[in-house]
Amino acid sequence: MSTATREAPAAAGSGLVATRARPLLEDAWTALAGVADPEIPVVSVIELGIVREIQWDANDSAVLVVTVTPTYSGCPATRMIAASIRSALTDVGFARLRVDTSLSPAWTTDWITAEGKRKLREFGIAPPEGTRAVVQRVPIDVAGISPLRRPATAVACPRCASTRTELVSQFGSTACKAHYRCRDCLEPFDYFKPH
Repeated sequence: MSTATREAPAAAGSGLVATRARPLLEDAWTALAGVADPEIPVVSVIELGIVREIQWDANDSAVLVVTVTPTYSGCPATRMIAASIRSALTDVGFARLRVDTSLSPAWTTDWITAEGKRKLREFGIAPPEGTRAVVQRVPIDVAGISPLRRPATAVACPRCASTRTELVSQFGSTACKAHYRCRDCLEPFDYFKPH
């Protein structure tokens, strides 16, 4: 995260009230901590790790630039997220701002905060395990079919914590999640696929 630069206070004894010429960068981080991801409203765009940087524009110091990296390049929520970011920042006094999308480096589930993972679990979505996608090859007896790719570790059920779970579909409610079922509590759930 970028660090905020504080404005200098008024000189002591000057009789002037110290006022800020513009909001601080930390005000922007605080405002965006309240912007929910539209597809998973239990986590903020900060907790999901898609807000990469907040800084003043190098060519125009009156313009705040927020750089976001969507969870994947075709994410349908990207425009809605940008609009929500603009609205939240305008509400706290950022008059001139720009939201830039950066696809490099690509977003990774490593960027989800610990608090974000906790909230996902409480919401009923198994958070990604580990720090990257780890797969193992599982041979299939049918000739001509490529091996399946499965998570190398068991996915814990977010409801009962059982690791006796099974993959139902590689795609859950969104492309970044897989659909699982718990063999103990029998509940279905989404798993946020690590990548």
